[in-house]
Amino acid sequence: MNKLFSEERAQISVELIIVLAAVVAVVLVLVSQIQATSEQGSQKLEETAEDVFKKIDDI
Repeated sequence: MNKLFSEERAQISVELIIVLAAVVAVVLVLVSQIQATSEQGSQKLEETAEDVFKKIDDI
């Protein structure tokens, strides 16, 4: 009986590790996508700011 309980706990631990690994993988993918998006956004903002300053200089 005690051995059965022990195997059950081990199974739960393995499943928990697998779930945690999957969650970490998803978080890493989301973080990398957010970083790429923020880089694109900052480039676009920089281009827009340059355009605005050029137009101000033309005035």
